[in-house]
Amino acid sequence: QVQLVESGGGLVQPGGSLRLSCAFSGSIFSMYAMGWYRQAPGKQRELVAAPSSGAITNYADSVKGRFTISRDNAEKTVYLQMNSLKPEDTAVYYCNAKKQYGPPRDYWGQGTQVTVSS
Repeated sequence: QVQLVESGGGLVQPGGSLRLSCAFSGSIFSMYAMGWYRQAPGKQRELVAAPSSGAITNYADSVKGRFTISRDNAEKTVYLQMNSLKPEDTAVYYCNAKKQYGPPRDYWGQGTQVTVSS
C-alpha cells in the first residue's frame, strides 16, 4: 500500500526557511493528490497546502505568500517550501496522499517536527 516518508523538519529561527520532503511509494503516484497538513500542540490538524481544482492550490490563509507546495513526478516526491517562518508555524507537519479514483481514501506520513524559535 501507499507509504509516505517525510524528512526535512528541524529547528529554525524566525524568518528562516525550511523545505520538507515527502517520498511516495507503494502505488501510482499520479493517482493521488498530495498535500501537507500540520498539527500544533493542543490544536486540531489543519490544512497547510493541497490541490483544489485544476492547477489551483489551496493554502491556509496563515501561510499564503510564505509556503509553496510542489511535486516532482519523476521522483514521486512532494515538497513544502517554507519561507519567512514564524513561531506560530511550529507544529508536526504531515504529508497526505488522497486517492483520486475508486473509493476515497487518505494516507498519512509519520509526521516531521518543525520548530520555529530563537
